[in-house]
Amino acid sequence: MALIKSISGIRGTIGGKQGTGLTPIDVVKFTTAYGAWIKQQGDNNKIVIGRDGRISGSLVRNLVTATLQGCGFDIVDLGLSTTPTVEMAVVMEKAAGGIILTASHNPKEWNALKLLNSSGEFLSAEAGQWILDYADNNEHDYALINKLGTIREDNSYIQKHIDAILQHPLVDVAAIKAKNFKIVVDAINSTGTLSVPPLLKALGVAEIITINEEVTGNFAHNPEPLPENLTELCSTVEKQNAHLGIAVDPDVDRLCFVCEDGSLFGEEYTLVAVADYVLSHKKGNTVSNMSSTRALRDVTEKHGGEYTPSAVGEVNVVKKMKAVNAVIGGEGNGGIIVPEMHYGRDALIGIALFLTHLAKTGKSVKSLRNSYPNYFISKNKIELSDDIDLKSIFAKIQDKYKSHPINTEDGLKIEFDNDWVHLRPSNTEPIIRIYAESGSETTSNNIAKRIMEDIREMM
Repeated sequence: MALIKSISGIRGTIGGKQGTGLTPIDVVKFTTAYGAWIKQQGDNNKIVIGRDGRISGSLVRNLVTATLQGCGFDIVDLGLSTTPTVEMAVVMEKAAGGIILTASHNPKEWNALKLLNSSGEFLSAEAGQWILDYADNNEHDYALINKLGTIREDNSYIQKHIDAILQHPLVDVAAIKAKNFKIVVDAINSTGTLSVPPLLKALGVAEIITINEEVTGNFAHNPEPLPENLTELCSTVEKQNAHLGIAVDPDVDRLCFVCEDGSLFGEEYTLVAVADYVLSHKKGNTVSNMSSTRALRDVTEKHGGEYTPSAVGEVNVVKKMKAVNAVIGGEGNGGIIVPEMHYGRDALIGIALFLTHLAKTGKSVKSLRNSYPNYFISKNKIELSDDIDLKSIFAKIQDKYKSHPINTEDGLKIEFDNDWVHLRPSNTEPIIRIYAESGSETTSNNIAKRIMEDIREMM
């Protein structure tokens, strides 16, 4: 059993003893703390909630809504929804905040409370820490009988989300429709099946084939959209002679594509391709976290913009995007953030912009992928014992490579001409993650190996 308490939300496996998993008591405790934080922000008592298709979704939903009612809040329940849809609904409803019930790419035994502010964005580190402290240290006074909150169910927001996408000036429905695309969608037994096919239909896609479409939460494969988990999608695209395949995660904020030959476009290149299209029509800057591919920087500079890296984490990407007035940003895990829509990862707007880009270039998905710089990222980790002085190790690494450009905003990122390596301690596990990138797969593996040897020597 696991319970991970972080500033971005509460995540855990369902069941077990209180404090060791996401038990009913833990759900009530942290929902109460979030309610207390909302009360600190002002008099607005409206909160939006929505959930992905997980088996535990209705259980957690019932606990969250009852707790918020008991705190005196009026709830707008979107039911089965997506993370970006809930984020947009908070703003549309002029709510004080929102809670998304999803463990994102984690397996079916996990669920989580993702917490939003009144802008429909993830909470700041300070707000998240306030909630964690309140949950651990405070007794709460709940609402009296005549002050209990209400619940209003509203399942219209996925359509409102799609309508907003259709209105985006860079989404060209006519261009997409003219291509008569045949597309395979892996909806991973969650709310992708309620959002992606309806979006594709609205965009004029000629034929849509959906696999793993029943919303059961009993995921047909590991739900993280990584190569090893997408073999069924790849084979179906090839067998059906489709133009491309689309995979999302259970809460539809991550996105990746499959080429017409069944090969992977690469989740790192989802943002690269969409940014290329956006920047060709709207000059400006871009942001991604510093563990993401250098290809975004190359594409940005090609269009005359400036690329800025951020610390890992969506809230950090958003903060940096606002600081540099980025026209698009995101993460290398297939997360697209389009500011005109909202400041959150959104697979649905990503799909619409990608298909417009594909239609207007007249290229196949494979040839589009081949038009971008080819980089390879080697992803590794080292497990740590409790007695390791990580600060000292990082200081020694920094000293050893002091002749190279180093960024210390989030762990250590060291640049070697066009190659780089990023070392950062995990927020949730006793490990150091080591990511290295190069134009050569062998070189990226060798860079990572060399740094890992340095760390082991210093340990």
